[in-house]
Amino acid sequence: MWWSNLFTNTSPASFFNFSFLPKYGPYFLKGIAYTLLLAVVSVLIAVIPALLLAIMRLSKNKLVKGLSGAYIAVFRSTPLLVQLSIIYFGLFGAISIPRITILGFVDISRFIPGVVALALNSSAYVAEIFRGGILAVDIGQTEAARSLGLSSWSSMKLVVLPQAIKNVLPALANEVVTMVKESSICSMLGMVELMFAAKTVASTTYISLGPYVVAAVIYFCINYPASKAIEAVERRMRRGDKR
Repeated sequence: MWWSNLFTNTSPASFFNFSFLPKYGPYFLKGIAYTLLLAVVSVLIAVIPALLLAIMRLSKNKLVKGLSGAYIAVFRSTPLLVQLSIIYFGLFGAISIPRITILGFVDISRFIPGVVALALNSSAYVAEIFRGGILAVDIGQTEAARSLGLSSWSSMKLVVLPQAIKNVLPALANEVVTMVKESSICSMLGMVELMFAAKTVASTTYISLGPYVVAAVIYFCINYPASKAIEAVERRMRRGDKR
């Protein structure tokens, strides 16, 4: 049948035409480095605003709680592609960022807008992760801290947050894995991450499937072992809690 040729021949439409790898392999390696850098930096930057948003969500002040809820609702209810377009062409269209290359391959004029968009989006999800982690801490912990004379903020900072952070670490690691996949959307800005590398190789070599198969395999090789490692950490933490 016609579709079997996709797997058995070496035409440009074959799944197994990897003749481009000797020449373009380093391009994919650069894409891996860019993708991992985007994911890790975005989630790290997202942590601080996410923690602030989570605390605001737990506030008794209706205005503060409403502002946090509105931010989370907007960023969770609109596509990341739309957010990236608005931030890049709107916010950073009015801000001139010099085209400086760092680490030999990162163009900050594109990297910064991409990181900002990913971090703002991620912070909405991480805020809910933190909120869940804080609510999971037994209310008796707060009451005990208050009975010892600690203020509400001191109780949160010294007693509740350390326990909440332990609860949310696996979920934060999962967010990094998710961000590795979400970062592919930054290819629309011309960032040389993994998806952009695949599209460039495909358009240059006219090999339509092979580059995307390579990209898919690389994403799998990054995310699947990471997911399994996170599951192992979660099991270990649960055993520690039972003891």
